Amino acid sequence: MDEISPSSLKTIMYSKRANIYYLEYCRLLVNGGRVEYVTDAGKKRLYWNVPIANTTTLLLGPGTSITQAAVRELGKAGVMIGFSAGGGTPLFAGTSGVADFYWVSAQSEYRPTEYVQAWMSFWFDDARRLQAAKAFQIMRSEKIAMTWRSPRFQKNGFKPDFEALDCLLRESQSAIQGAPDTQALLTEEARITKALFRMAASAVSYGKFTRSRNGDASDPANRFLDHGNYLAYGLGATSLWVLGIPHGFAVLHGKTRRGGLVFDVADLVKDAMVMPQAFISAMRGDDQTAFRAACTDVLVGGNALDFMIDVIKDVSMDMKVKHQVP
Repeated sequence: MDEISPSSLKTIMYSKRANIYYLEYCRLLVNGGRVEYVTDAGKKRLYWNVPIANTTTLLLGPGTSITQAAVRELGKAGVMIGFSAGGGTPLFAGTSGVADFYWVSAQSEYRPTEYVQAWMSFWFDDARRLQAAKAFQIMRSEKIAMTWRSPRFQKNGFKPDFEALDCLLRESQSAIQGAPDTQALLTEEARITKALFRMAASAVSYGKFTRSRNGDASDPANRFLDHGNYLAYGLGATSLWVLGIPHGFAVLHGKTRRGGLVFDVADLVKDAMVMPQAFISAMRGDDQTAFRAACTDVLVGGNALDFMIDVIKDVSMDMKVKHQVP
């Protein structure tokens, strides 16, 4: 069979790709020109195709191995690879760091340069970087206002107090616009996130909820929030790779770690999309597999990657235009 050329693999725009895959206890290899994963069923070996041209992110869990040829083909297609523990969290091991977990990205040198150049035009100026961070937070707030009203969520029993939500978001946007520095922005982000957790728990009658940062195994909502957030990080890392912007040039999070910008970008959709689904899945008793499928559907159906890419492009180019020297 003839080899598939890299150009033919990129006919589907990254923002229109539909799939985030999590694989475990299998081997990825190239078979007949296709990337496939192999599982054992008794004495038989079963081969399953991975549609790499329509895939953004591939998470490899325990019991997986991957051949050099498979990595080569995934690199040609621009698929982000992450190595993770069971269930998709936490992520670890690779080349492109995001806090304590890592992504293996394709080493293409033919990505656009205009966005990283625009990003660099403002990034070293504290005041302009703060302005970009505010733009990100406003976009995040607007996405929450729109997505929490999704018929999909309401059909599954997620019914927040929209009047209280609108009031909270208006207050937050006012605080964001008036924030004098990054620390004030981070404080406001923490305040509104805490309020959103309370509101989301109330929206599904979840009862008392406390967010655990250490993976509270006894609380399904906490487990699903961790799991879904890592999916959002994968999309964030993908959107930055597509636009050629390094992960280290954060506008709000993680100035002392290499992957802070991934957190900034993932925050655009975490509270808007992952949080409602985490509480919905926790209430109906989903396992990790069912939650991952539901969360992926929410991210894809809500055009999360499209949104991330558009915000990055708009902020980078808008900041460049506003501050261009005549």
